[in-house]
Amino acid sequence: QVQLVESGGGLVQAGESLRLSCAASRLTFSVYAMGWFRQAPGKERECVASINWSRSSTDYTNSVKGRFTISRDNTKSTVYLQMNSLKPEDTAVYYCAADLDYRKITGGVTGYWGQGTQVTVSS
Repeated sequence: QVQLVESGGGLVQAGESLRLSCAASRLTFSVYAMGWFRQAPGKERECVASINWSRSSTDYTNSVKGRFTISRDNTKSTVYLQMNSLKPEDTAVYYCAADLDYRKITGGVTGYWGQGTQVTVSS
């Protein structure tokens, strides 16, 4: 009964920043790989960023490299997505995901999902 709860979404103007948080419960957080996905209207869901359990590996989709940073605090069972220099094309529902296998995060077949949080970036 893993639970993932996202927070931090909202409406911002282009160029501003947001930090999303995902609080996990009912799992041994430190051994799970974590990821952030997003889905915009009319587009397929994509993996934005991912991080393995030891924080030794991270991956980002090309469109957010240099602007977004994924991190995790295993003592707080929380994963973050720092989003800087936001663009209108970043507008989407952002989902937190977890899996014991890092490869399943990047492959989009992760076992656990949060409910999503809306990020809207105006021009």
